[in-house]
Amino acid sequence: METKVVGERKRRYGGLGHVTGQTRFVDDIRIPGTLVVKALRSPVTKGTLRAIDISAAESLEGVAGVITHEDVPHNAFGLIPDRPVLAETIRYRGEPIAAVAAIDEARALAALDRIEVEIEEEEPVFDPFEAMSPDAPKVRPEGNCHMFGERPFRKVVLGDVEAGFRQADYVVEGTYRTNSVEHAPLETQVSLSVPEADGRLTIHTVSPSRLFHLGMLSSILHMDEEDVRIASWAEKTRQDWPGVGGVRLKSDAVGGHFGGKSDIHADHITALLALKTGRPVKWRWTREEELLYSTHRGMWQVEIEDGVTRDGRILARRVKSIRDAGAYAALNAYVVDKHCFNVSGPYFIPNVHVEGYCVYTNRPPASSMRGFGVTPGTFAVEVQMNKIAERLDMDPWEVRFLNAYRNGDRTATRQHLDSVYLIETMQACAKKAGVMLPDGLTAMTSAPREKGT
Repeated sequence: METKVVGERKRRYGGLGHVTGQTRFVDDIRIPGTLVVKALRSPVTKGTLRAIDISAAESLEGVAGVITHEDVPHNAFGLIPDRPVLAETIRYRGEPIAAVAAIDEARALAALDRIEVEIEEEEPVFDPFEAMSPDAPKVRPEGNCHMFGERPFRKVVLGDVEAGFRQADYVVEGTYRTNSVEHAPLETQVSLSVPEADGRLTIHTVSPSRLFHLGMLSSILHMDEEDVRIASWAEKTRQDWPGVGGVRLKSDAVGGHFGGKSDIHADHITALLALKTGRPVKWRWTREEELLYSTHRGMWQVEIEDGVTRDGRILARRVKSIRDAGAYAALNAYVVDKHCFNVSGPYFIPNVHVEGYCVYTNRPPASSMRGFGVTPGTFAVEVQMNKIAERLDMDPWEVRFLNAYRNGDRTATRQHLDSVYLIETMQACAKKAGVMLPDGLTAMTSAPREKGT
């Protein structure tokens, strides 16, 4: 079948502008009279803000506005709206508790130094395994484990895993860990909010998730969605996308994303300060802020227990996965869902039992990163496959071919597969890598497996 895209070399949108330096990013936008934003971040990891005095900051010459939690119409946002714009209850070190808009950076930083706060410190918990203990300090009043319905974990079950283990000849176990990872985009978090003459507000954002964020921002600001315009700079040759209501959307010019701009980081604060001061305001995060306080890929521990036969068939797989979500929900529950739905791997295993935990700690919030929980699970599964091969003294390729999904199989989530080419893909990869597969593997296909195999 001929296609116009697959296998063809296509010019990348924006490529010429990027390499010639003509692409415009949010920080390239210059509007006369724009104020500089800086945030006062919590110096403690966990505590309650008992008092905050901003009078000295407000009286400093060149300061146009200062905001705290009292200035936020609706101080909660997120897919699960549990995260404050400006905190009163502090759940991680560096959480914003006030923000300043001033005529320049020096004046904004000087204003932050004049803000006086009284914080009652509380005992934090940093380790997700400690946080799961019944007597651990509470990160959140409802508990440290996110609830998936009535359970503190996402559960995926197929078949009878205990029966599968009884039929197995060997049990192979492995525990795999991944560290937290920061996206480190070349462009840090940047936001520019501009109050318009007609009462509407334009927010220039680095995030491509504009429709996703529109509802949250309008809720935070107590404004109608048609009065909030979220935009990002576009190629001159591309037309604006159709708007939704009064919102005009433009194509992205994002200086690195990888999942780290799926959550609101700065737009809510610049919007509030723009409305308070009546002037354009811009907040550009420093590299230090980006590394320390932006969302990141959370730490994972994946425990896998496999029941296998002498000839390399996996009859049962039990998985327990724990994710350090940090202090807030963000997209963590969705990440754990995707992890659990896919952590059995691209292999036909008739008996599967998965429990995935989303654990809150007093760390900056984790959230999305490329793969949404599938990538750490894939790492764990593929190392486990090599471990099985070593235990059985088999070729790792053969273990994968024997267990690979075929047409007609069903996944751990009971999805029936009818367009599978995994075996053919592995054959092509082996050829490209110069691996000589035995005849038995080169003769295999992804055709439905015979009954009993």
